[in-house]
Amino acid sequence: MRSDGEPAEMAEKDGERKKITRGRGKSGRVWREPGTRFSVMLRDKPLCTTWEKKMATKRQKKAVKEMDRQLREGRRREKEEKRLRREENLRRRLENERKSEVVQVIKNPLKIKRLKKKQLRKIEKRDTLRILQKSQPQRQREKAKGPDK
Repeated sequence: MRSDGEPAEMAEKDGERKKITRGRGKSGRVWREPGTRFSVMLRDKPLCTTWEKKMATKRQKKAVKEMDRQLREGRRREKEEKRLRREENLRRRLENERKSEVVQVIKNPLKIKRLKKKQLRKIEKRDTLRILQKSQPQRQREKAKGPDK
């Protein structure tokens, strides 16, 4: 090193620095430059953030997570409402179909044995007690009116 702190390989000429070649290296790779020492290298300062910036980023992350949670909750709620509405519509449709059915009560079980296979497929069991209860008030009204002549 020289007295002014520059390495010996460097020399100033007309205000600019010029590297003085050392000669051929032992490895024979002349294109390689000699390495710089760690003490001479310029190092970047480590990133240090202030407490306020850290807290601001923390608040921002928390707000983003909260917004994300709210969006997920909203989507989940909408999906659940849609499912319930679909189930309710299906239940109502089945109920309406049952109401509109034309029902004929088979009182004689021997008739079922005489039916053909195709006819048996069409037969569906229902709660006949409810049907009989609905039809009884009508019969009582008809009896109260008396015979028509």
